[in-house]
Amino acid sequence: MLKPGLPKLIATDLDGTLVRSDDTVSAYTHSVLDRVRAAGIRIVAATGRGPRLTSLTRNDIRVADYLVLAQGGWVLDQAESRYLRQARLSGWALADVLARLESVAGPLSVMFEALEHDDSPLWGDFDPTWRYPVTVEARTRAECLEGDVIKAFARSLELDVDALLAIARRIIPSDMATVTQAGLDYVEICPAHVDKGTGLAVVAETIGVDPADVLVFGDMPNDLPMFDWAGWGRIAVANAHPELLAVADEVTLTNDEDGVAVFLDRLLSR
Repeated sequence: MLKPGLPKLIATDLDGTLVRSDDTVSAYTHSVLDRVRAAGIRIVAATGRGPRLTSLTRNDIRVADYLVLAQGGWVLDQAESRYLRQARLSGWALADVLARLESVAGPLSVMFEALEHDDSPLWGDFDPTWRYPVTVEARTRAECLEGDVIKAFARSLELDVDALLAIARRIIPSDMATVTQAGLDYVEICPAHVDKGTGLAVVAETIGVDPADVLVFGDMPNDLPMFDWAGWGRIAVANAHPELLAVADEVTLTNDEDGVAVFLDRLLSR
């Protein structure tokens, strides 16, 4: 149930939520976000995109005060141009996670995100199921695990992504790594205690906003932690994963129907 009045901070997922299926954000959505910011409400992008996609993220949500990137592991203060959080996962911990997953799920196709500058390549083996433009630098798994990484993407050759996530939730301890999925065919393996909820908590503590005053929008299981964390309202788009629809306070229109902007437009007008 939504709280009365207006939230002090709004956080939204991007792909599948704010961004439409053709990878664009409408002029209408941009205009509504401008009105939100003009009303004195802080805006945060909370996305699985890593720091290598910072420029793309800024273009999709131009008025964001903060970017919560890499599933919460990297938090960028846009005004100060500085990171408030930069989390990495050690190669040895990631090797353990992959070994545990493959012992139950069978062989995995894995790509690694290790570099943070704009348009950095992923490492590993290019997978044709990847739906976004990407450069993949061919490296063996052993080479990729020599140092720490921002996160890894793992796809089962036999199981769908929800089945693989269910296995990961069962066998990967939370103090070893965080495993989630964001709508691709991959689960994403991130450092322990890294998720969108902990990333937003960094922002909230920095600006002195209580979670009870935060409104969030999302579509996939990687948004569940911020739905658990935020207290003003939790809104799923109509195209959201069943796990998110089950815990949402309200469901707005789909991402292709500008559901986030429609909800915010109505909120500002009431």
